[in-house]
Amino acid sequence: MKILALVLAGGEGARLYPLTAEHAKPAVPFVNGCRFVDFVLSNLVNSKISTIYILAQYKPESLIEHIDTTWAHGSRGSGRIIKVVLPRSHAMWGQFKGTADAVNQNLDLIEEHQPDLVAVFASDHVYRMDVRQMVDFHEARGAEVTVAAVPVPIENASSFGVIKSGPDGEICEFQEKPVHPAPIRADPGRAYASMGNYLFDPHVLVGLLEEAARYGRTDFGRHILPTLPGRFNVFAYDLTCNYVPGVRSYEEPAYWRDVGTLNALSAARNDVVGPKPRFNLWNSLWPIRGEERAALLTKLQAWGKQSQNFRPPGKATAESKLVTAGHEERREEAR
Repeated sequence: MKILALVLAGGEGARLYPLTAEHAKPAVPFVNGCRFVDFVLSNLVNSKISTIYILAQYKPESLIEHIDTTWAHGSRGSGRIIKVVLPRSHAMWGQFKGTADAVNQNLDLIEEHQPDLVAVFASDHVYRMDVRQMVDFHEARGAEVTVAAVPVPIENASSFGVIKSGPDGEICEFQEKPVHPAPIRADPGRAYASMGNYLFDPHVLVGLLEEAARYGRTDFGRHILPTLPGRFNVFAYDLTCNYVPGVRSYEEPAYWRDVGTLNALSAARNDVVGPKPRFNLWNSLWPIRGEERAALLTKLQAWGKQSQNFRPPGKATAESKLVTAGHEERREEAR
């Protein structure tokens, strides 16, 4: 399937101040040269999704620089598109007023690329995910909208958008940060939290955004998702069903963290250190690319080019042997 990915990266991240004094939330450093945005981009690229636009707004300078040096530079000539998109300066539009408004202002990308599916993904979570498996789930159920979900302890669920789903994953209700979250049917101690990752059939997405714009609705979680059950075929995709190669037995299965506060960020940073981390950043089968890894790849590529052109002293190439043989023949003829 031809998939267009739109990454929501305009967040201010006020709860992460002072880290967001000079950075947009997605550009906040995590560890080892990785920034928050590198997780969603790594998952998309590892899933062979090659058309990616990052919708940015708040203090975008460091984000743009990071994308250019870590992602866009290495993608040149590969057929992959990874670009940062800012709000249009046109007076009718101005700044993005919310996540849905950000996508609505860029509907021309859908017209330009004519995708079979549009992935609208958040950029401020730490996790691994094979997006193609979510796509297969979406297709198999004839879904028009699919929302990625992860089980969380029910006492923590009020901080998230909560999904109440049926036995086959169909969404019956979407609750935005509810006081009394709906539990998972088979696991009353946990609730399904929305990961902020959505798959839309393009015509459905366009219709929803045009409708939302008429009524001044600007956000997916608050305004659009709660209206979907009963109107569309909308399903929840459980992250625990997602298989990612290279995950070790000592890692936490289906690891996902919302790093929206300083305490949550500190805890997530602790999860990636030590000999047996909960989340191993150095999974060679599903790499999380950051500044350090990009710099290493650049050095390796340069070394590879040099080694191709290197000829060890005293070791003749096939071409030089032919030239030498020709000289010897001419010497014999001259004698």
